[in-house]
Amino acid sequence: MNSFGNRFKVEIFGASHAPEVGVDIWGIPDSINPCDLDFNTQLARRKGGSAWTTPRVEEDTPLFEDLRADGGPFRIRFENRNVRSEDYSGFEDIPRPGHADFTSLVKYGRTFPGGGIFSGRMTLPLVAAGAVAQAIISPAVIRASLVEVGGISCSDREAVRQALGKAAEEGDSLGAVVRCVCEGIPAGLGEPFFDSLESVISHAVFSIPGIRGIEFGDGFAAAAMRGSQHNDPFIDASGHTSKNGCGGINGGISNGNPIIFNVAVKPTSTIRKTQHTFNFAEGKMADLSAGGRHDVCFALRVPPVIEAVTAIVLADFITA
Repeated sequence: MNSFGNRFKVEIFGASHAPEVGVDIWGIPDSINPCDLDFNTQLARRKGGSAWTTPRVEEDTPLFEDLRADGGPFRIRFENRNVRSEDYSGFEDIPRPGHADFTSLVKYGRTFPGGGIFSGRMTLPLVAAGAVAQAIISPAVIRASLVEVGGISCSDREAVRQALGKAAEEGDSLGAVVRCVCEGIPAGLGEPFFDSLESVISHAVFSIPGIRGIEFGDGFAAAAMRGSQHNDPFIDASGHTSKNGCGGINGGISNGNPIIFNVAVKPTSTIRKTQHTFNFAEGKMADLSAGGRHDVCFALRVPPVIEAVTAIVLADFITA
């Protein structure tokens, strides 16, 4: 089930250590030529190789195939060249805590090197599809940014750096909170109940590996508020409000104010720090210290992915 969307539809393929990963896209308006778009800016934001991210660096050069003349999709592929599958041996015997190794064994009878279809590598084609989607929804703008890392506000950059460095030194990892703000979104997008705008955005956001929660507007804080605190009084005939506790969505439908939501990203599952867990081959507890190349904080590379999947959702509604 690697496809998403109805009118603007994306379908990802490949795996982390397969020859390639990619995405097929249907529903691109004739007015947009994907070959003319800037993919590199967003792809570079998602890329590893910087401090506290995976040292695995790929070229991430998009390769295009336009199959639309024959009724097919527009295809974007990326080659996987910098792989070290040997780093992932042994995880069938001792599945990594917090990772998908165990559920992969249950469902498919095997684990996949590099995380395979469960890997953060699969967010690369999502970002590529998001670049096309953002061209469709223009002039609307989507911006996601880190607001907390390891429970520390990103306003204290030095404290965040120290926390990341300490986690790296100890062979551990950190999670984060990412805030997404969508501006210029017209009122009227979304449906009541099962296809509410919050539901569909949440569906897309939870497709990103490692997401643990999402809240719109006041979010969970609304549970402790009174109606007079949470409600958003109107200030003009266009529907603009004096505050935005609902996060820009009422009754599942965009109200013309900025769509705002926070996303919780868990700490990277694969860590060098020793964990006492179960050895399924020997039927007893054992120590595991996972090798390989992994992010201290995968969330550092998540903002462009959140922007991408949000743009995909909005493009699907807008092209209705």
